[in-house]
Amino acid sequence: MESTYQVSGMTCGHCVNSVSTELGALPGVTDVQVDLATGRVTVSSQQPLDADAVRAAVDEAGYDLVGA
Repeated sequence: MESTYQVSGMTCGHCVNSVSTELGALPGVTDVQVDLATGRVTVSSQQPLDADAVRAAVDEAGYDLVGA
C-alpha cells in the first residue's frame, strides 16, 4: 500500500535523509521516496499507517506534516 504526504520545511539532502530515516523506522514501512522540490513524501507499507505515527516521525525529523 502507498500513501503520499506533504511535508514542509525540507530544503536539502540532509532533510530528505532525516525524513526518510524516521519514516522508514515505522513498523511495516518498506520504502520511502521524498521529492524535495515538491515536499511530497510517498511511503510504501505492508499495512495502513497510523496518521499520528507518521506525524510523530516527521516531527521527530524536525519538519511539519501538512494537512494530515
